[in-house]
Amino acid sequence: MILLTFNIINPDRKFKNVGGLSSDELLEITIQNTKALLRSLERREIRATFFIEISIIPQLETLIKKIINEGHEISFYHFDTDLEEIERIKKNTEELIEKQIRGIRMKENAFDLNEILHLRFTYVSLIEETTFAFPFKRLERKTPIIEKNGLSILYESISRYSQIPYNDFIFQILPLSYYEKMVVETIKKDDFVLFYLNSWQFTDFDKDIFEISFYKKYNSGQKLQDKLEAFLIWMNEAELAHARMKDFAF
Repeated sequence: MILLTFNIINPDRKFKNVGGLSSDELLEITIQNTKALLRSLERREIRATFFIEISIIPQLETLIKKIINEGHEISFYHFDTDLEEIERIKKNTEELIEKQIRGIRMKENAFDLNEILHLRFTYVSLIEETTFAFPFKRLERKTPIIEKNGLSILYESISRYSQIPYNDFIFQILPLSYYEKMVVETIKKDDFVLFYLNSWQFTDFDKDIFEISFYKKYNSGQKLQDKLEAFLIWMNEAELAHARMKDFAF
């Protein structure tokens, strides 16, 4: 089983010194990146989960409706929003899409699990800190998913043999053929792989207005879009099952 997920993150957190582009213009780049992802998924008839940063959800209502209407799942991505704000935006978003928001992605120990449960989330996707060295940092974990206090808690997937985590940069950096072998090996061990990328990784950084680290530019933009397309084709040809997070974690 492949759990295909994408993070839609406030671009103000990632893009600095962008040649005078406003926050609205940067957000429009994120919207266009997400629409490109949706087109790729639609072509392959694959459904995914989109984790949207809570602070920009009120600005993305049209995009959120589009994601839902195309059969995908909306979940929350937490950076620094407090619980009161999460509760308010969750209520408003659920009224907008007429569906329950079941999941939240955050760093471990960001909130007490009882507080998450009180807000009627049913699963938590935990993420690690990503730095230049981290993509190749070896990790060890006994289990990729646990049930606690009525919540499904999913950790980042880890390659069976190399112990490399399946974070956003691993897909961007590794040759696709090697990555595909990792996926097959991990599914055999854990029954699933939790895959995720960030919307900003599909930005065209060749434009002079962006100043960003060289390793973040590598294989980004259209190259990453093409690589994702090839991966989706491989998923279908290999007849690998896939699911939205809410269909898997309950």
